[in-house]
Amino acid sequence: MAGPRGRMKRQRETRKRERRTERRADAGQVYREARTASPGHKGWRRVYYATLFSTAGLRAAWANEAAFRQECVLAAVLLPASFWLGEDAVEISLLLGSCVLVLVVELLNSAIEAMVDRVGTEHHLLSARAKDLGSAAVFVSLALIAIVWVLIGWQRLA
Repeated sequence: MAGPRGRMKRQRETRKRERRTERRADAGQVYREARTASPGHKGWRRVYYATLFSTAGLRAAWANEAAFRQECVLAAVLLPASFWLGEDAVEISLLLGSCVLVLVVELLNSAIEAMVDRVGTEHHLLSARAKDLGSAAVFVSLALIAIVWVLIGWQRLA
């Protein structure tokens, strides 16, 4: 890209990159301000910041946790199927609730693991126990989803 056209194109690309960086910096600044803001927010401002933090947590779980992504795919399949399999509101609620419960427990397990990893990477009995207990909670929630789906499916299809 020699010559004036190549130079102009490089300048345009540089300006685009700078604008993109500024937008990201502005978004990061809003997030940092929200994180460091006084805890006394009330009303809609509190809801707004809580929504920002929640979406940041969901994005972090999606980006960093393969198990969460797998369970989201499982939920994407099972949630619509629950409306087909459940015959009344109670059954549909049980099927939907068991799917959502797995995602909630996985998010809590991921939070526990992140906290343990932040404290230190060396092996410690209490760190291992905390991670194992979080993993056991995910296992129990997955067992619950299997039990609920098998029982309701058996009743419907038998």
